[in-house]
Amino acid sequence: MSDCLKRPIAVSLGDPAGVGPEVIARAWEQRAAHNMPLFVAIGDAAAIEQVWDGPTARITDMDAACVAFQSALPVWHLGDAGPITSGIPSPAGAGSALLALETAIGLTRTGASSALVTGPVSKHALQGIGYTHPGQTEFIAERCGVSAHNAVMMLAGPSLRVVPLTIHIALSEVPERLTTELIIARARVVARGLVRDFGIEHPRLAVAGLNPHAGESGRLGDEEMRVIQPAIDQLRDEGLSIDGPLAADAMFSPAIRTQYDALLCAYHDQALAPFKALHFHDGVNLTLGLPIIRTSPDHGTAFNIAGQGIADPLPTISAIRMAAKLADAREQSLANSR
Repeated sequence: MSDCLKRPIAVSLGDPAGVGPEVIARAWEQRAAHNMPLFVAIGDAAAIEQVWDGPTARITDMDAACVAFQSALPVWHLGDAGPITSGIPSPAGAGSALLALETAIGLTRTGASSALVTGPVSKHALQGIGYTHPGQTEFIAERCGVSAHNAVMMLAGPSLRVVPLTIHIALSEVPERLTTELIIARARVVARGLVRDFGIEHPRLAVAGLNPHAGESGRLGDEEMRVIQPAIDQLRDEGLSIDGPLAADAMFSPAIRTQYDALLCAYHDQALAPFKALHFHDGVNLTLGLPIIRTSPDHGTAFNIAGQGIADPLPTISAIRMAAKLADAREQSLANSR
């Protein structure tokens, strides 16, 4: 279980009306079964206490987390968010989620915590209080002084890592937004992240084609020849081990995907559909290119089941465990570079 010699992981609650508070609490509840690392919930303690009858310990010093963790869930309490009704988002709840995120980022950036795990938020509720970022990733990148263009989303599970090169845009926009420059920039970030955060000395990457059968030499589309291949050629010239463009319908077969450390895909569903088929419950969303470790469970607020005690804590457990693993790898990488 937790190691008191290591800094705790900061876990922001997300929207207090969503499933975040209960799955974080149940992750602590299952700490022995999953050999959980030391972590602290960041947010309104009342949001947890409303949906869970287990013990909590309100702390104001991360050094107190280790002792508390043995018998109670440590909570960095940020004040009363007001009345919370599970399943019903509110402006006050969105404000509480944003404060929890901001605080957790600060604790991690200053080194008080070893990594950041973000609970699910409602983008709609956040936008209602003036939040202008597309998601949490862009907000975290800004607070860390990193361009959103250099913060790369990866989905990682026990047997597969995928990176969508374009993310939350309409499918019709993908051919225009998928550029040679984008592929090069994101592949560089992924390669560095695999070295620094996963301890993979010589990463092997593959890039999926955009069109069926990777375009069939231009017969089914020319993006592979015009956009993707030039990026691969330049990356190879830089010394990166990278293949493609590969036909996406074959790339995820066991014989092919196991040859690579990460698969770069043209658009959101090309990456996430096969990934979730394999790792729906234990897949983790993480951000490469940041000066801090950041992971997140790969699900949303699930307002429809919030407060019912049926939300699966395994994605949150996986996100916390992976955050600890990545933090250890980065620390080792930094030690080796000194």
